[in-house]
Amino acid sequence: MSPVDMKFEIVIVPVSDVDRAKEFYARLGWRLDADFNDGKAFRVVQCTPPGSACSVIFGNDVTPAAPGSAQGLYLVVSDIEAARNELIDRGVAVSEVFHSEGVYAGTDEPYLFGRVRVSGPDPERGSYRSFASFHDPDGNGWLLQEITARIEGRIDSAATTFASASDLAAAFRRAEQAHGEYEKTLGHRDDDWPEWYAAYMVSEQSGKR
Repeated sequence: MSPVDMKFEIVIVPVSDVDRAKEFYARLGWRLDADFNDGKAFRVVQCTPPGSACSVIFGNDVTPAAPGSAQGLYLVVSDIEAARNELIDRGVAVSEVFHSEGVYAGTDEPYLFGRVRVSGPDPERGSYRSFASFHDPDGNGWLLQEITARIEGRIDSAATTFASASDLAAAFRRAEQAHGEYEKTLGHRDDDWPEWYAAYMVSEQSGKR
């Protein structure tokens, strides 16, 4: 029997000032999906990051968690430096790009990142290995993580999709670079480059490259 689809779509972020949080997440460029107020104590705001299938909600009487207690909230990006620069342009304080020696990195949040944070992106620009962090006004902790190729088995290669035009453009750029190396081995122009690009991009996203 096939399992029933269960799509994870909401994360609750505990905040102390709903309007302040709403302004902050709007400044990130996140879409405002709802702002419901029953006219009494209850209020819920829903926002969605660009290209994300999962949204966040915050408000009054939506969670017993203490404001700022949500930590280790991951935002996956295809270009860590471009994502960081965009947040800076929007007036958000973001850490430098960093990577780890081993699995963990960072002394400021040891329960999340471990003890050794190394400045700069991963030297080999390996998928899953480059990060940057920031916090909302209450101190809820967000982590940008660069992923360009998934671990094999994480993505259905028969149903390759891209979350946004920028993700697709980044995939084309990586394919272009790889194809340039491939043409060097051929010694001539590859007239079948569209097929090569397509196979490369599907293989990369499904973790087979």
